[in-house]
Amino acid sequence: MNSVLSAFIATLVTIPLLGYLTVFIVSKQITKKHKRSVHIALDTSTFLFILSVHFLIIVIWDKSYLWVILLSLLLTAVMFVIFHWKAKKEIGMRVMFKGFWRFNFLLYFTAYIILIIIGLIQRITAVVG
Repeated sequence: MNSVLSAFIATLVTIPLLGYLTVFIVSKQITKKHKRSVHIALDTSTFLFILSVHFLIIVIWDKSYLWVILLSLLLTAVMFVIFHWKAKKEIGMRVMFKGFWRFNFLLYFTAYIILIIIGLIQRITAVVG
């Protein structure tokens, strides 16, 4: 049972879009609301995309840049706090964290796609060249 669970988690980290779809389908069945299910799937799959980017970097460049990922998360959070404070003159933690987390989804989803393309090009050129 542990090996099945480990394989499932490894698959979700390797292919986070599958994790997004899984969470979306399950939450859609539970909530019956499309928009709410999309938000739940986005919020849960953000963590999967961050992990995927980390592991893709390790596979492509054979080096861990986890510190860069953590630093980018921290800097993004600081920027969101500053921008939110400048715009609203007060900090609504829930709204600010939601924006921060969804921005990270866009950032790491884009990084995931770019790294997949880089990895494919690197593997193709290694085989051809």
